[in-house]
Amino acid sequence: MELRGVAEVLGGVKVLQKKIDSRMDLIELSNKGVSKDALLRLAKYLNLSIRQMAELLSITERTIQRYTLKKNFNTIVSEQILQIAEVATKGTNVFGDKDKFLSWMKQPNKALANKTPMSLFSSRFGTEMVLDELGRIEHGVLS
Repeated sequence: MELRGVAEVLGGVKVLQKKIDSRMDLIELSNKGVSKDALLRLAKYLNLSIRQMAELLSITERTIQRYTLKKNFNTIVSEQILQIAEVATKGTNVFGDKDKFLSWMKQPNKALANKTPMSLFSSRFGTEMVLDELGRIEHGVLS
């Protein structure tokens, strides 16, 4: 995984208050919590509204709105944010272009039971399926 890319999508050290060098850093960050500021940067990267992000994270839009920029989400929400950022980073690298990746994310995919990759982000298992599919694309294995 491109850890630097995950950090960049979320706003870098300035926003995360932590350098990401290993998966252990991701665990520590999810335990500490990811800030609303980082979530907003991810939403902007993915061209999603706050409402759409709330649906993917199984929290209410109002909850996000109530948070200050520096307030951190709980561990479960933070883990999901980090996983989505991981998909965004890998997808952009696999497709070589953010816009191509974002277009792919919104198209039904046979390998994903004709669901759009983005629709699977609300589940950790779905996010892992999207990562697996990106790995297959990266290695030229078409499903």
